[in-house]
Amino acid sequence: MVTRRGLLFAGLAPLGAFPAQARGAGQASRPRFEPNWESIRTHRLPQWFDDAKFGIFIHWGLYSVPAWATPVGELGKVDWKVWFRNNPYAEWYLNTLRIPNSPTRKHHEATYGKDFDYLNFIPRFNEAIARWDPGAMAEIFRSAGARYVVLTTKHHDGFTLWPSKVANPNRRPDQQHAARDIVGELTRAVRARKMRMGLYYSGGLDWSFNPEPIETVEQVRSTILHTPEYARYADAHWRELIERYQPAILWNDIGYPEQGRLEEIIADYYNRFPEGLINDRFEIRKPGAPRRHHDFVTPEYKKMDDITDYKWETCRGLGFSFGYNQLEGPEHTLAEDALIHLLIDIVSKNGNLLLNVGPKADGSIPEIQLARLRALGDWLRVNGEAIYGTRPWKRAEGATADGLPVRFTRKGEVLYAILLGRPRQAEVTIRSLAVPAGSRISLLGGKQPLKFTQQGEDLTVALPEPLWQAHAYALRIAPGA
Repeated sequence: MVTRRGLLFAGLAPLGAFPAQARGAGQASRPRFEPNWESIRTHRLPQWFDDAKFGIFIHWGLYSVPAWATPVGELGKVDWKVWFRNNPYAEWYLNTLRIPNSPTRKHHEATYGKDFDYLNFIPRFNEAIARWDPGAMAEIFRSAGARYVVLTTKHHDGFTLWPSKVANPNRRPDQQHAARDIVGELTRAVRARKMRMGLYYSGGLDWSFNPEPIETVEQVRSTILHTPEYARYADAHWRELIERYQPAILWNDIGYPEQGRLEEIIADYYNRFPEGLINDRFEIRKPGAPRRHHDFVTPEYKKMDDITDYKWETCRGLGFSFGYNQLEGPEHTLAEDALIHLLIDIVSKNGNLLLNVGPKADGSIPEIQLARLRALGDWLRVNGEAIYGTRPWKRAEGATADGLPVRFTRKGEVLYAILLGRPRQAEVTIRSLAVPAGSRISLLGGKQPLKFTQQGEDLTVALPEPLWQAHAYALRIAPGA
């Protein structure tokens, strides 16, 4: 069957080229995907994503102007009965504003007035983004050690960060999109620094089409838009994003309209970009819905208990919110050591970390978030060998004799045992870790091989003295010559 690429992407001008390494070799040997789920499900996870381990998520839009939410707690740790009225996600500002007597409504009316519409933030946002430097933003992400970036092109409020030619029928021409092509400018800057660029799109929720406020967890799914009008709109947006920006990841959120022609879009995308991939949030999670396809799953503010046999990517903010929330302070934000340990734990269990930053309206990243990114980047520059390009070992978790947690990764025949914290003694004993005779052990960041002894199933390693200060230490255990 013909994929109808010409019809899907007619009249759009592409932005640059998809990264050369994503095109692959052997054009004639590529599988050809047909526009049906059976064919699409034969797509395989590209190696680059499994190697990357760490990406940056960006939530940035009109909600970055008020930048306000009640920091009541982390997703999964707050009762759903109070979550939506007190939503800590600042990017849900418009929804929370629509709930009578919510803290956000009270704050909004006291700060901006009862008659100040959410879309009145557009001029303020456009004025702020005039000062944005996409190169400086991308450089922060590169320095933090990210291998890919995912930008919110349209969140649930329906405002787009690219100058779409697909008109929103429910908004005036001056209310459609940002004054700058944020998607295009950041895509260029990210690729110039050898990172991959993925694009987020809110496919299921769009509050410009459905203004009904969500006040319960059940209403999230019931307000997903399943109409022919919205399906055509969402389809056209995804087609436009793919053609113009050639994303390495299609990162959809909260379902997709049943009437959408998603099979055609995904098949054509894979045929053009076989090393592209899609997440699991295109799925329609309701009884009787057909099974679709995904390359990886996306738990939110969660991690796994053990190694999975499927690829996953956890997404979370540095604090309780994805969008910038001016009320969040250090007490709401992951500490440096907790962030580094989180990445290590995720990688040991076959996951990636998609760590969110919430820029201010002008694109600047708050200092508390910058400090965490700098700490993570510093650690990865020394210990990245134990993270990038690794795979899970036969088990993920271990411990030292004095109770310090240990995580394991591997690369070929090399095993990495990563200590989650600073050992209290000059020697460290890792329980239930037997290494082959003749193995060579070193500490990443050190210069000399380390002495070790095998005592039954336990491995004791003499650490360098003095041991430098770090939040985690990676032992490299290689087979003998």
